[in-house]
Amino acid sequence: MLIKESHTDVSTQAGGTMRIFLFHPIIPGYPKAKFPGVVVFSEIYQVTGPVSRFARQIASQGYIVAAPSSYHEFTSPSPLAYDVPGTDAGNQWKITKELAAYDEDATLSIDTLLSLPTCNGRVGTTGMCLGGHLAYRCAMDPRISAAVCYFATDIHSSTLGKGKSDDSLRRTGDIKGEVVMIFGKNDTHVPPEGRDLIRRTMHEAGVNFSWYEIAGAQHAFIRDELSKGRYDAAISGVCFEMLKELFNRTLRSDLGEREGGVEEVEHVC
Repeated sequence: MLIKESHTDVSTQAGGTMRIFLFHPIIPGYPKAKFPGVVVFSEIYQVTGPVSRFARQIASQGYIVAAPSSYHEFTSPSPLAYDVPGTDAGNQWKITKELAAYDEDATLSIDTLLSLPTCNGRVGTTGMCLGGHLAYRCAMDPRISAAVCYFATDIHSSTLGKGKSDDSLRRTGDIKGEVVMIFGKNDTHVPPEGRDLIRRTMHEAGVNFSWYEIAGAQHAFIRDELSKGRYDAAISGVCFEMLKELFNRTLRSDLGEREGGVEEVEHVC
């Protein structure tokens, strides 16, 4: 599917103008075609080449993608470099930005998608690293039907935002859509005990989720650049199939309201 790329700048209460990069599918001859929307949250480097390519992959499947620039309070929408200064700046801003400002960014991104006449009214979210955490928080918005969170950092430690005291774990029960959580088994950013805590919290909160830990994979293995030597194209492709399955099922189909409680599984071979 063809893609048209653009951006829109929106004012924020937190400070600065946030640029939202838009990746819109195009079907020649059908200018009124409607598509679901997906908010893509970036890692600490903002909307880099790998994030843009990830957004294009999703858009080419027939989704309008909105990718917000997370650090509008501190810098321009330009991406940070995958080097020491870029990493240091991204990590510092990650804990300088107010938690409420991250949530405002998510709300404005969803609002932007739903304001488009070509959006069918259904929205999902995804993201990598910092963006995986932001997608997790974005899924707490009742307008989000599905989320795919890649190596969501800082959820287990509650250290996102100013003061390092975010409430993502405590608010997990607010997630009403379906979620896919993806981690590498060798992810040092979210260690085994951290992954166990997130999974247990989601289970106890009654979230409808799938959980994948990929053997041999490191943190940020879907980032298709080689500065840190982690990219694994084969595993990334498998994970993208999970994303496609979830989004196709939840954002394209009209499932209606969920009824009943948890289905009792029959214990037979």
